[in-house]
Amino acid sequence: MLASSNLQAGEANKRIAAISDPQQKGLAIAQEMKAHNTGWDDSEAKMVMTLRDKGGSETDRKVRVKSLEVDGDGDKGLSIFDEPRDVEGTAFLTYSHIEGNDDQWLYLPALKRVKRISSSNKSGPWMGSEFAYEDLSSFEVEKYDYKFVREDELNGEKVYVVESYPKYDNSGYSKTITWVDQEHFRVHRIEFFDKKGDALKTMNVSDYKLYLDKFWRGHKQVMTNHQTGKSTVVTWSDYQFNTGLDEKDFNKSSLKRAR
Repeated sequence: MLASSNLQAGEANKRIAAISDPQQKGLAIAQEMKAHNTGWDDSEAKMVMTLRDKGGSETDRKVRVKSLEVDGDGDKGLSIFDEPRDVEGTAFLTYSHIEGNDDQWLYLPALKRVKRISSSNKSGPWMGSEFAYEDLSSFEVEKYDYKFVREDELNGEKVYVVESYPKYDNSGYSKTITWVDQEHFRVHRIEFFDKKGDALKTMNVSDYKLYLDKFWRGHKQVMTNHQTGKSTVVTWSDYQFNTGLDEKDFNKSSLKRAR
């Protein structure tokens, strides 16, 4: 399976090399990114989210994450907070969409109610982290315009560097720049720019592991906010695929009973 994947990547790189238009080339790379991460059906994983303030003080949050692929639309995701006690039972549900704004809800156990995240708040911080609500959505090719910038090397790997421009409403970003390796089309770095065009954040992804001989998952994500000096480190573990999740595990009523 892995040999077949490498062959597909080689063929994809030949197709990309033949494209001269920067917009079309950027789009082709994005399409390969999506194609290399399609067909996993459903998954579950655990993560520890470490919040670091400007002074270096840290707070850990333990979260369980469930994900579901949806035919013809974006993925669905459910995050359940287990620790610390002040966020225990908090649950976050996302319906990503290929076009338009995503649907997101947050269950706050202290209030015993489900709060819908409005489109105008998607650029706000997620649970006190340096990730925005819009960062929690699945990557969907159709939601951006693209521009190929250059080929480069990052951490010893040949990469494509691509600019992406959000087409959906109320994004907090004017653009992002993504470093994608040419061997497996995995994201290794994303730079985020605010609406003024200034550098806002950088996310570095590392510790990739292969699952089902096909799907790569980065086990460490570091999001650094250059404007505030804060950062968030996400460490993933216990990935499981094809666990039998379905649509009923991702409805609004599932937020209140999430355990």
